[in-house]
Amino acid sequence: MNCLDRISALLVQLQSRPVVKASEMAERFGVSLRTIYRDINTLSEAGIPVCGNSGIGYSLVEGYRLPSLMFTKEESMAFLTAEKIMEQLTDSQNSNYFCQGMDKIRAALRTVDKDYLYEMGDAIAVYKSRSVRESLPNLLQIILSSIKDKLVIEIDYTNADENKSKRALEAVGVSYSHPN
Repeated sequence: MNCLDRISALLVQLQSRPVVKASEMAERFGVSLRTIYRDINTLSEAGIPVCGNSGIGYSLVEGYRLPSLMFTKEESMAFLTAEKIMEQLTDSQNSNYFCQGMDKIRAALRTVDKDYLYEMGDAIAVYKSRSVRESLPNLLQIILSSIKDKLVIEIDYTNADENKSKRALEAVGVSYSHPN
């Protein structure tokens, strides 16, 4: 990765995260800490309001926003693929949120890239491997809210032998395992 690409990627990290640690960025980009310090200095000299606290990391000044970034064709295709996955393998509310975000991403694309995504849309398909329960169409949002708010969820559970019970769950994360 050349210097300009690395500085641009570092700026994206500063925009997308509350705090960016120099050590994490050095490891991510395969450069020294000193190189990251120089890159941060380059951003500051270019007028980007970067704040830094020793031992904590770097962030952009609260309220500072940069104009939309351009996505590569490959990044756009990755977003389109993710959209197809989200439509099929998540709940309806989460899928709607993702589609709203995709509309914003499409709005930031050049016309030629928008056309490319439109043409490629039918070439990507994701199929559900089992039916999704419509009785809880927003289950993922319920779980994510419980994680954020540190709340316990009560569920009706039926085991393989059809024995039913009530369970109290404290969700700490969400993972997905795709059967091979």
